Amino acid sequence: MSKIRILILVTRIALGGLFVYAGAQKFVPKPPRPAAEQGVELPDHVVKIKSMIGGLKGTGYFWPQLGVAEIVCGLLLISQLYALLGAVMLVPLSLNIFLFHLYLEPHEVGELIQTGFYLLVNLALLAYDYPKLKTAFLTGDAGSINN
Repeated sequence: MSKIRILILVTRIALGGLFVYAGAQKFVPKPPRPAAEQGVELPDHVVKIKSMIGGLKGTGYFWPQLGVAEIVCGLLLISQLYALLGAVMLVPLSLNIFLFHLYLEPHEVGELIQTGFYLLVNLALLAYDYPKLKTAFLTGDAGSINN
């Protein structure tokens, strides 16, 4: 097995494991916050973050659905057999996570770099499998739909 294939294998397992863990955490109940926070003026970005996350949780379905999507994508990456499908499905999730941090926490440079790294790793996995993607999506006659 070549060094690049070993690197891809390890990368898929690491990114997949990260998303399985993150998805599972969406089902772990968090302890309630102390009441002392109620009278404190929160920074604008914290208010936006709480509103967004609260809205996702408040729907009753989206937060668990997001967790399931992260777990499924992670497991597909770990499986190696369906890793390309997992990487494709993970693009909107990893992009959204990066954009969340870019727009709502731009001052948190460490998290911005970390989430940007996850997105770049995801895109690198797709670049590695580009020949398979090309075969799946770019073959055949484009004009055949009109015929």
